[in-house]
Amino acid sequence: MSYTHRTQVDGEFDDVVAETIDALEDEGFGVLCDIDVRETLKQKLDEDFRQYRILGACNPQLAHQGLEDDLELGTLLPCNVVVYDDDDGVVVSAVDPKRLIGVAENDDLDPIGDDAYERFERVLESF
Repeated sequence: MSYTHRTQVDGEFDDVVAETIDALEDEGFGVLCDIDVRETLKQKLDEDFRQYRILGACNPQLAHQGLEDDLELGTLLPCNVVVYDDDDGVVVSAVDPKRLIGVAENDDLDPIGDDAYERFERVLESF
């Protein structure tokens, strides 16, 4: 069973990153962090790596609902979306929030995971 949803996109890497951020915003997510893995690995290890960005996405309303029910949920936030170069184009991949929230073993959180899952699906379908 996969822990991500993904789609292959034709386009320039930086454009796909910008489009991903816009699509996340359209679904109520803000990008709290943007980690340039390629740059980090070059600086820290002097290693070359493909273009790879980790976007920490958070929907404040869903996060608030979840934290009201389980304060430890913050250890699973934000939800990560990655954009990276692949041989056949650019990949956009999002964590499966239902699987992520499932580790909390709290059925009250299931509707939040379902909602976030549907939103990420719409983000990926927007390409």
